[in-house]
Amino acid sequence: MGDKVKEHPGAAGRARAADHPASVRNVVLVGHSGSGKTTLVEALALTAGAVNRAGRVEDGGTVSDYDDIEHRQQRSVQLSLVPVEWNGIKINILDTPGYADFVGELRAGLRAADAALFVVSASDGVDGSTRMVWEECAAVGMPRAIVVTHLEAARADFQEMTRVCAEAFGADDPDAVLPLYLPLHGPQGPDGHAPVTGLVGLLTRKLFDYSTGERKESEPGPDQLPDLEEARNRLIEGIISESEDETLMDRYLGGEQIDLKTLIEDLERAVARGAFFPVLAAAPAADGARQGLGTVELLELVTGGFPTPFEHPTPGVTTIDGTPRDIKPCDTGGPLVAEVVKTASDPYVGRVSLVRVFSGTLRPDETVHVSGHGLADRGHEDHDVDEKIGALSTPFGKQQRPVTHVIAGDLACVAKLGRAETGDTLSGKDDPLLMEPWQMPDPLLPLAIEAHSKADEDKLSQGLARLVAEDPTMRLEQNQDTHQVVLWCLGEAHADVALERLRSRYGVQVDVVPHKVSLRETFAEKSAGRGRHVKQSGGHGQFAICEIEVEPLPGGSGIEFVDKVVGGAVPRQFIPSVEKGIRAQAVKGVAAGYQLVDVRVTLLDGKAHSVDSSDAAFQTAGALALREAAADAKIHLLEPVAEVSVLVGDDYVGAVMSDLSGRRGRVLGTEQTSGGRTLVKAEVPEFEIGRYAVDLRSLSHGTARFSRSYARHEPMPPQIAEKIREQAKEAS
Repeated sequence: MGDKVKEHPGAAGRARAADHPASVRNVVLVGHSGSGKTTLVEALALTAGAVNRAGRVEDGGTVSDYDDIEHRQQRSVQLSLVPVEWNGIKINILDTPGYADFVGELRAGLRAADAALFVVSASDGVDGSTRMVWEECAAVGMPRAIVVTHLEAARADFQEMTRVCAEAFGADDPDAVLPLYLPLHGPQGPDGHAPVTGLVGLLTRKLFDYSTGERKESEPGPDQLPDLEEARNRLIEGIISESEDETLMDRYLGGEQIDLKTLIEDLERAVARGAFFPVLAAAPAADGARQGLGTVELLELVTGGFPTPFEHPTPGVTTIDGTPRDIKPCDTGGPLVAEVVKTASDPYVGRVSLVRVFSGTLRPDETVHVSGHGLADRGHEDHDVDEKIGALSTPFGKQQRPVTHVIAGDLACVAKLGRAETGDTLSGKDDPLLMEPWQMPDPLLPLAIEAHSKADEDKLSQGLARLVAEDPTMRLEQNQDTHQVVLWCLGEAHADVALERLRSRYGVQVDVVPHKVSLRETFAEKSAGRGRHVKQSGGHGQFAICEIEVEPLPGGSGIEFVDKVVGGAVPRQFIPSVEKGIRAQAVKGVAAGYQLVDVRVTLLDGKAHSVDSSDAAFQTAGALALREAAADAKIHLLEPVAEVSVLVGDDYVGAVMSDLSGRRGRVLGTEQTSGGRTLVKAEVPEFEIGRYAVDLRSLSHGTARFSRSYARHEPMPPQIAEKIREQAKEAS
């Protein structure tokens, strides 16, 4: 692709609104934290002329990682869009966080993109989480390429990294993961390391020297040809094996020289359909340099080899009532179908929605239908509302550059959509539609919070609502059993960012408190109780006596009330009062303050007074009877048990099973899955897995995933239950 390089576009590389989907490329950068994604984005923006030589935009900021939280934490925590232009093609570069806690931002980037650049550090290699994302992309046929960074590191070896990438990513066909260029090294330094100063194109046989800070083309020397020809022949064979022209391999093996134009066209087609995955090298520009090493080659690959939005199938679309709709991919004149892939709050503009348009054309000031469904379990209400589109703009760092319209295939920001949340669908007011949601990980780390002051309490509800509207990987829970407000997050870093945003963006200070597990109580044996509520203090008194029997029931039975009163000992009108008092006391608990469940309470006898008996008196007597029955019986504390499924690499199965057993878990079995992974199923008390999201990541080096679902409540071990009771007494 090196033969197609045109003049550096300079200031013309500034982003604009695209006029045709064929002139758009949407590419997401994927890689582990520290692999160099953000640095690469800035290097590409510099080469495309979108930033100055200091890597800054006009206001002095950076094009990525411009959020104050990212500055403080010194890492990416959110998806950012950096649009640049190269050779008349608008490239929407989606920079994603590499840290596992922000995988929701990565999934949003994958949804908005048509192809992916996997960024791999030469000093760190390929980690397990990056391999898993590669497999997800392979499952949906997303085109991919690999960029090796940090070649300046000591002992960095591009060819070794190419082999590692072929091993990690080319399980089905290692010859589909091959370099397009080989690095050229300068003189060795005192440490013995020879810096990379240029590249040699395997197809074009051209040398591209970056040592002066600008790309200069020349011919390779005779000493470079042997290594070049060996790698070139392997690359040609790899391209031809993926060619749609079935005669090409026979012609090549027969000794025919395949012309360069045919090879490049076949390479681009193979890359675009996700059949060939080129490996390239890149490095940031040196101080004062105009171009970073390999950035021109990357831009050429993206514009020439990555697919246009026409080649991206539209995700499933239905009407609001669920009737499927067939939407033509990237039809600028078709019905409006767009999706909010990110939501942010700007202190001056308000809510800003990053939108990918899949069909139709989005224009300012038009009224659209906003549909959000399927996230009720995460604190999001289903909503179908009409809203007016505010200003349209293209983001660039902290700047928002106005655009007149957004066509199918392009991305842009929409201001002031008050109800739109991440994952929502925008469609025509008269033709409301709904896109199927993308897969989002379940937040499994609980963060219990309380307002720091009365002033914070007044703002907490609104701040939390905005927080979960921005981030669908966060779940808000108002726990009715423990009376706690719980933010469910993906990990500790995710939780830290949530607290920071509440404080700095919404002005809400909160305190983190220990997360409580919803316990229950039940009777372990049959017991009887007598409730006597008799008071006489002059005038109208209170008189109610009832006798009950309590017996345990199987799990999940709740509270069953049985009336066996004979002879009118308790008048009929007061029997519901007894039941009401018993049920009210059951909610409060009888031993440690937790809800009583799974018992049958039988009303056997009682006494009433013709004047002093009342509804309130018999409610009190019913509660007293239940408490007396509990005082003379053995009470079990029931803890919730979760069914846990852990998908883990075979190398870590033993460690995971041992860890689950140490958490009082019962391993139910294992199941072999594809990709050298095993699914471990177990039942574990929820007391033991509050921090499992963090602990499992450490145990498996970030390669395992787990899900959990409530199974049942079951008796807690006596020694643990006794500690809980003591804590309850101290608290009271």
